[in-house]
Amino acid sequence: MDLRAEQPASGPVITGFSGRGFRVGERVFPGGLLIDPGGVADWMPPADPAHLDIGMIGGLIDIDPPPEFLLLGTGTRLIQPSRSFVSALDARGIGVEAMDSRAAARAWGVLRLEQRQIVGAFFPLSLD
Repeated sequence: MDLRAEQPASGPVITGFSGRGFRVGERVFPGGLLIDPGGVADWMPPADPAHLDIGMIGGLIDIDPPPEFLLLGTGTRLIQPSRSFVSALDARGIGVEAMDSRAAARAWGVLRLEQRQIVGAFFPLSLD
């Protein structure tokens, strides 16, 4: 049996949750979060994920190389994004994987360990 230490994911990794927000390394992002292989930023998403439009995720999808897909965390429960949002990303060759924000944060780490070229937009864990 060959046991090897796992290689850490390159780029930022979500290491936990803090209140409504996320912990990336030792830094806490108290609300929404935009994340890509090269960095992370606070994000003020719309109140309802169904109202999300492509302009609200800024340059997140303009990275090089382009992302395979956007991992969309929609808060405490899964809310499907609008068809127009998905279509706008699809027209750029970028898929959308929506799930609740906790699941999306966990998926981020797994997918980055696989060196997948993805980006993430995570709504806060609670909109209260």
